[in-house]
Amino acid sequence: METINQVFNFLFGQYVEYQTSEIVLEAIAVVFGLLSVWYAKKDNILVYPTGIISTLIFVYLLFNWGLLGDMLINAYYFLMSIYGWYNWTRKVDDTHFTPITKTNAKEQLIMSFIFFASFLFVVLVYWMYDKFNTWTAYIDTLTTAIFFVGMWLMARKKIENWIFWILGDIISVPLYFFKGYTLTSIQYFIFLIIAYYGYIAWKKSLDKNPRTSLK
Repeated sequence: METINQVFNFLFGQYVEYQTSEIVLEAIAVVFGLLSVWYAKKDNILVYPTGIISTLIFVYLLFNWGLLGDMLINAYYFLMSIYGWYNWTRKVDDTHFTPITKTNAKEQLIMSFIFFASFLFVVLVYWMYDKFNTWTAYIDTLTTAIFFVGMWLMARKKIENWIFWILGDIISVPLYFFKGYTLTSIQYFIFLIIAYYGYIAWKKSLDKNPRTSLK
């Protein structure tokens, strides 16, 4: 029993300092976040309404916790979810909606721009608010850039989005645990698993209907 208590305290002891409402909100955000990624794997439009609920809650929580980089990521997710919702339901002809495709050369340039622009933007925000007071802040700038690209690619329904999600999730699992947000760390671990299978599922779909890109 003592060992179990030690493990529980190691994983969730930091929540003693949190308000009950924050714990409940984080749990709700995690559930909807997991649903969102699951629906993304299934190529289901419900990825966006569930994702919007999760991101709105996280924006509120992360603002309260002073995690500006993470808050910016989720605010961006919210905006891109609206765009993605529109793009996924957009008809490319009389009978077909936006399909899964690969990026073309132009989109790869845009990816590079989004990565470096978002990286520099977060660095500037952290510098202005004097947030570079721990090593995790430097990692935040990197994960923000990675997730910004991943979300844009998902909104565009590009298979490469899963590669960025996988990379970002690998970094985020230990990062959030170190920050003391165990539930969110667990969420990103599950995200990682779903992202891997999401890539496999999308690749199979793309192989059946190969298209390089949409004009």
